[in-house]
Amino acid sequence: MKSPADPLSAVLASLNVRTGSLSGLEAWGSWALRFGVHEHIKIGAVLEGSCWLGADGAEPVRFETGDCFLLAARESFAVSGDLDTPYRSAEELYQRSDSRIVRLGETRSTADQERTLIVGGSVDFLDATVALLLGGLPPMVAIRAGTAQAKAIQPLLGVFLDEVSAVRLGTSVMSERLTEILFIQALRAVVAGAHATDGTALPGWLGALGDPRIGRALLLMHQQAGRPWTVATLGAQAGMSRASFAARFKELVGLPPLDYLQRWRILAAGRELRRGERTVASVASEWGYSSESAFSTAFKRITGLSPAQYRSAPPAAVIARQDGWPAVPYRLPAAVDERAGSPDA
Repeated sequence: MKSPADPLSAVLASLNVRTGSLSGLEAWGSWALRFGVHEHIKIGAVLEGSCWLGADGAEPVRFETGDCFLLAARESFAVSGDLDTPYRSAEELYQRSDSRIVRLGETRSTADQERTLIVGGSVDFLDATVALLLGGLPPMVAIRAGTAQAKAIQPLLGVFLDEVSAVRLGTSVMSERLTEILFIQALRAVVAGAHATDGTALPGWLGALGDPRIGRALLLMHQQAGRPWTVATLGAQAGMSRASFAARFKELVGLPPLDYLQRWRILAAGRELRRGERTVASVASEWGYSSESAFSTAFKRITGLSPAQYRSAPPAAVIARQDGWPAVPYRLPAAVDERAGSPDA
């Protein structure tokens, strides 16, 4: 089995992603917009001027020229030039616009006001696999100008503006590719040390990738997913005791190590099945299962569906919701002991 070089690449390769069109906001004077709940991740940057940005009813945060942001899915948010102007509906404004750059407020010809220019794009995930892996994202992540993480993104921003400003040959494809690149760079920035806007370290799977010991264990679990891992052997690879490793892994990732490993195997195997090009037996063998029946039993225990049902089911049918796990793609399995490190357990 050929393994991706790192967990982030593995997960991004497994996701069914659709990017939205790039858009921009150019504003002068006093202005304020409120956006409703959205089902996609939003990524953007302030190219000129400054603004206030607040997500999910939280206190607004100041963003300056060169700052970038990532807004998690299923969050409402508001953006404004000041904190005193009443908000208006952004959806109404964008629906009426015939341009990808929406202009708001007084123009430069009638008022000497600061010009604010924001560009951004959206990323939709067409299946539920993202919930388990990116569910730890806070409502908003700020990537500040001047940091090493922002410098990796900033060369893209001028190209973003060019694509938003005019329609050219290949614009739609270019927009999609730019949004994908910006999204990956934003995730890299998050893993490398970007924090939530309240200054706390990022929780969840992405935060775990930035932890040297747990990140190493995740790398091994993705590179050698078919290996019969135990908590003890994973802890040894991370240079930790079994108990310390198990506690730290669950604290960061939100799942016990072997629960996570089982879910990753089934997630990856499920993606292969839904491509429709391979037999169940060949997928089972690739992911370390000694027989098709053992694979089918494990698959149904995790997803609630047989491999054949999962292959043909519409995306909505493979989403199972559990208390405390919004939109987790798989049912929480029963308690797993160390034997679960073996795919056939």
